[in-house]
Amino acid sequence: MDQVKLFNEYLNQQGLKNTSQRMVILEAFLASDSHLSTEELYLQLRADHPKIGYATVHRTLKLFAECGIAAERNFGDGQTRFEPVHGEEHHDHLICTKCGLIIEFEEPQIEKLQESVAAAHHFTIKNHRLELYGLCAACAADGQ
Repeated sequence: MDQVKLFNEYLNQQGLKNTSQRMVILEAFLASDSHLSTEELYLQLRADHPKIGYATVHRTLKLFAECGIAAERNFGDGQTRFEPVHGEEHHDHLICTKCGLIIEFEEPQIEKLQESVAAAHHFTIKNHRLELYGLCAACAADGQ
């Protein structure tokens, strides 16, 4: 389903209004290709939309997560980040512990191995998350 339509339906179900500020935040969020914190999205919007406040961005990101168009992620840096959810698409993350770079990847062999391990233990996987922490190529080249 279209994410804008999904968000509008969720707001309607909750008895909330869809404001122009919420739509600006939604457009910027969906256009981003990164995992945004509230502050990062707020700073990105501030130049063109100075009337949108930090609290509005934060509450709107929380609404996105509640209605299922965003996933909250915590990568150990003390900030909650949000990423768009696109249907059944699944991916995992490589996170640089020095610069904070987040790389998404898909690896079918890892998925098959997880299914095999679950089957061996008579376990049904409902959801999972794989995050690998280390140094990106640039930080590793710096000798850190």
